[in-house]
Amino acid sequence: DGGMRDALSIFDQVVSFTSGNVTYKAVIQNLNVLDYEYYFKLTDTILAGNVVDSLLILNEILSKGFDGNNVITGIASHFRDLLLCKDPRTAELFEVGASIRQRYIDTAQKCSNDFLYKAIDIVNICDLYYRASRNKPLQSDFTIIRLCQMSTSQEVAGNEKKKSNMSPKSCIQYPY
Repeated sequence: DGGMRDALSIFDQVVSFTSGNVTYKAVIQNLNVLDYEYYFKLTDTILAGNVVDSLLILNEILSKGFDGNNVITGIASHFRDLLLCKDPRTAELFEVGASIRQRYIDTAQKCSNDFLYKAIDIVNICDLYYRASRNKPLQSDFTIIRLCQMSTSQEVAGNEKKKSNMSPKSCIQYPY
C-alpha cells in the first residue's frame, strides 16, 4: 500500500531482523500482521459454539499486541470473504493465492448464508460501539460470545420448535 521505496525499506528491515532467513512466519511476526490462520481457528470455534476456545484465541491475539478494534474489523472482513467464497463466481473476486482461496471456499461451505449475514451484522455493530465503549475487552468478548451462541442457537431453535409451542414473545431479544 505504498511506493516501491517503502516496500524496499520494509524488505530490508525484514531481511535484517531475520538474518536473511525470510519466511512467511518471520515476515508476519516482524511486521506484526495477523495471520489468516487465527481467523480460520476463530471461525471453527465459533461454528462449534465453543465460547471458551474462542475467547482464548481472542486473548492470544490481543496478548500479541494487536488492537481489539483491528481484530474486530478483521473478523468482519474474514466473514465477508467467506461470504464471497460461497459462490465460485464471486470467489474469483477474492484476490489471494489459490491455496488460501481454496481454504476460504472450504470454510465457507461450513457456514450458512444466514449465519454469515448475522455474524457480519453483529461484528459491525461491535465495531460501531467499540470506540465509545469504556470497557473495550468486554465489548469484544461479548461479541465473540454472541457469535458462538448464534451458531448453537440456530440448532437449538430448530430443536425447540419441534419440542414445544413456545411463543416468540417469551424469548429475550437483544437490541443488537
